[in-house]
Amino acid sequence: MRYETIRELLIPKIGFGTWTIGGQENADLTGDDRFMAALRSALELGYTLFDTAEVYAAGHAEELLGKAVRESGVARDKLFLTSKVSPDHLAYEDVLRCCESSLRRLEMDYLDLYLIHWPKQGMNLPETFRALNVLVRQGKVRHLGVSNFNLKLLKQAERLAETPLLTDQVSYCVPDRTYVLNGVLEYCQQNDILLTAYTPVKHRFVKGNKNLLAMAGSRGVSPYQIALAWLTTQPRVITIPMSLDPRHQAENLLAADIRLSEEEMQRLA
Repeated sequence: MRYETIRELLIPKIGFGTWTIGGQENADLTGDDRFMAALRSALELGYTLFDTAEVYAAGHAEELLGKAVRESGVARDKLFLTSKVSPDHLAYEDVLRCCESSLRRLEMDYLDLYLIHWPKQGMNLPETFRALNVLVRQGKVRHLGVSNFNLKLLKQAERLAETPLLTDQVSYCVPDRTYVLNGVLEYCQQNDILLTAYTPVKHRFVKGNKNLLAMAGSRGVSPYQIALAWLTTQPRVITIPMSLDPRHQAENLLAADIRLSEEEMQRLA
């Protein structure tokens, strides 16, 4: 596994996302055995960065992740856990309450990283960060970040945070360059902020892209691993794919060790 070193932290280039673990907008308790098996497998394979959110399965994803961590016996300080506050809960008291609820569901004392999940029209960002800063001072959150913030909002968030922002988590993959075109990636790379890529693989695109298929064939890996390696080869970029399949989980984890050449990166530009 390769890491990004930032502010004395070692952050894995590839973590484990938990969207659809436990359900989608609502909890799906009928799938708990399958979801827990996936989380156990990820922990056994050596994933240490896990990303979740209060809205994932209406909080059930956090419950399952916390349970899997406790059962695994992995020490809490060996893991880096992220959760996110919903855009509907950005008022001062709501942020404090929602963080407490996330910690209760996880059955943990602190989060390594807490993000604003989405910006919302008309939000009072100073009020939101007033609460986020309190959570850091209280030790309930160690680092702050944002998600789906454009460059203007990212800069505003930087000014409001009492501690340096760790990441902007955005949709980013070979066919989706939105946050390259709007300047966020370059700004993050120049200002010591991680860009965390979610939805890192578009399956239909990967299956039909000749360059990805050719590179994968020449290296003896899957085209999905090449798509992930395209992200992790870039400085200050990490990613959080999700799979319920232990074989795919292992392949995703190994993708961080694939370094694409400049020529290969250009072929996918």
